[in-house]
Amino acid sequence: MGDTISITATGGEGQIPAYVAHPAAPASAAIIVIPEIFGLNAGIRRKVDDWAALGYLAVAPDIFWRFAPGVELDPDVPEQLQQAFGYFQQYDADLGVDDIAAVLAWTRGQGVAKTGLVGFCLGGRLAYMAAARTTIDAAVGYYGVMIDTMLDEAAHITHPLALHVPTADHFVSPEAQAAMHAGLDPLPLVTLWDYPGLDHGFAAETGNRRDEAGAQLADQRTRDFFAAHLG
Repeated sequence: MGDTISITATGGEGQIPAYVAHPAAPASAAIIVIPEIFGLNAGIRRKVDDWAALGYLAVAPDIFWRFAPGVELDPDVPEQLQQAFGYFQQYDADLGVDDIAAVLAWTRGQGVAKTGLVGFCLGGRLAYMAAARTTIDAAVGYYGVMIDTMLDEAAHITHPLALHVPTADHFVSPEAQAAMHAGLDPLPLVTLWDYPGLDHGFAAETGNRRDEAGAQLADQRTRDFFAAHLG
């Protein structure tokens, strides 16, 4: 359904590979999908296709293009999971925000009025960072990691942000979740949704991590959120 394109990185430092899917009719809004630490794999491409089927111009950049372009990993394969952790350690999230700004400039160049962003895991952290550092019109993060370490940036959020927080996330401690609630719940532009008993990755498209009921609830909330803020 989609195509592979290249988007010029901020400062012209290179070309960001991206997967893009177009809706059947001209889109008035776009969705940027930011992958997990497993690269631009089949599950992320499916999410892009699903957004296009809903009428959005949808695009997912290859976040590891600087050091592992084209990598696609399966979290259910132990060796590939460890490989993904290594890429996470190499990844520069500040450069990742620059890449998001480049993709945002690209979507706006396609004539859409508004652009939203949805990210997963590392992408969930980037959704938070993009809400604080870019002019993205709305952002949603699923099980974002390390957000509790950068709550000082919350004051810079000027557009709606929603975060899906599974309470049994083994990468985000109860203390980190409590800090997120304490720092973000008072902000009128930020919404946190808790998912009792669910773990990291519960909304993956396929694989052992997916929780069907939780994924469906979270995805419907995300669709409603973007319909309200990008319409």
